Amino acid sequence: MFARRKLENPWEGKMEPFRIIGNVYFIGTFQASCHLIDTGDGLILIDPGYSNTLYLVIRSIYKLGFKPEDIKYIVNTHWHGDHTEATAALVDLSGAKTLIGRYDEERTKRYFVPDILLKDGDTLELGNTKMTFMETPGHTKGTVSFFFDTVENGRTYRVGMFGGAGANTMVRGKFDYEGCREGYRASLHRLQKEKVDVFIGNHTWNNDTFEKGKLLLETGENTFVDPELWHKFLTFCEERLDRVIASDL
Repeated sequence: MFARRKLENPWEGKMEPFRIIGNVYFIGTFQASCHLIDTGDGLILIDPGYSNTLYLVIRSIYKLGFKPEDIKYIVNTHWHGDHTEATAALVDLSGAKTLIGRYDEERTKRYFVPDILLKDGDTLELGNTKMTFMETPGHTKGTVSFFFDTVENGRTYRVGMFGGAGANTMVRGKFDYEGCREGYRASLHRLQKEKVDVFIGNHTWNNDTFEKGKLLLETGENTFVDPELWHKFLTFCEERLDRVIASDL
């Protein structure tokens, strides 16, 4: 669990889209996760991903019966290109408004100019969905995480995403900003206090999206509902941070 795998070519990351739960859909790709939320009054898209895999994301949107033109908001969890490269192209297709954490604004401009800058406690409401944002610096200074409710068979589930779990910027010499390690640990501790029934990954290896999605498509068994996984993943992230720091000594 939580192990990443490097792919050489964009098409190797092709995954069949599927509904995770309620109004939440996974639309690709293996390299960098992209999610779609159907609010009943338009779509919210989370992290469009790399520009060279955008064709896979658009394919998935159509395959699920949606249209890119119905995207109203694009939420970017942080400024790194694996999550933001395709944003400008999707804005051109849809006219969607873009959101990103306020402290990532300047670096984001190499990919797109954001419409809305997010700060702690901000919300985004559209149709049946109200998303609440939390500033979780560390991976980048402006990383944001978010939470919202979805309904399946009359039951409400809380969905959550940690917007920047990667430890690559925790390595000395690759810091996004000074104090990132301390910020990352503080963010983990804040996130541990949250209740999450369905943890959606910023990358597929965060929550075993590939394996769980395959199981869901083939058998209908939904293992995305796992109230313990959120806390297990955050614990893994802190233990990994400790290993990175120890390697400096």
